[in-house]
Amino acid sequence: MAQIQRYFLELAYEGTRYHGWQLQPNAITVQQKLNEALATLLRQPIETTGAGRTDTGVHARQLFVHADIPLRQRKTETQDLTAEQSPVYSLLGKRELEGLNALLPFDIAVRRLIPVQADAHARFDATSRSYEYHIHFHKDPFKVDFSWLLKGELDIELMNQAATIMMQYTDFSCFSKSNTQVKTNNCKITRAEWLRNEDGLVFHISADRFLRNMVRAIVGTCLMVGRKEIEPESIRQIIESKSRSNAGTSVPACGLYLTEVKYPYL
Repeated sequence: MAQIQRYFLELAYEGTRYHGWQLQPNAITVQQKLNEALATLLRQPIETTGAGRTDTGVHARQLFVHADIPLRQRKTETQDLTAEQSPVYSLLGKRELEGLNALLPFDIAVRRLIPVQADAHARFDATSRSYEYHIHFHKDPFKVDFSWLLKGELDIELMNQAATIMMQYTDFSCFSKSNTQVKTNNCKITRAEWLRNEDGLVFHISADRFLRNMVRAIVGTCLMVGRKEIEPESIRQIIESKSRSNAGTSVPACGLYLTEVKYPYL
């Protein structure tokens, strides 16, 4: 019976060319490309499980996935083993990491291969996830797929007031895509903050979990506040309504990045 080792793979990818992370029957996804590269490298089908899913066009600076990989038996000096000897196995290392990256498209990279316990789970063991949303205000051809070009002035102070109010709640049904199969819409937000950069704004948000489309809907709602279409305190009524129709429009995917996933043992 083959010896199996569970690994965490730390990925980064530019999501413009992909229909999100998760496998789909009629679209190219990041998971598909990763699974194909692993199968070619290891000469057998390999299934991966991600820490979460990113939508079409969304980027990831850090995403962890896990996979169960059969260990390769290391040859001994005599090339044979007696009945009393136990086979020696080799973990995947630098050579396999380089080989995997050579097989992957230019816009997907594996940063690390990390041996973990057999019951470690990329999705269920994650304790925190962080995202950024980037906005710029002046046309820049080098930001087309990496930030959202927005016209008009925004009041960042009011937007941060709204973001602070959000952190007082846990049920974010109003920011969730409808008809999603989740047991609860509760999330614990630990950071929600707008910061200025050289040519725009970056929204930083961290939570124990996120709902589908949640960050892009939150950003769209904050923009309503920043444009002074609604008051920061209106966020309370929107959240308490639990209705997606009361929140702001989801912003484009190009400005969204998954930036960090935390685990208690990494």
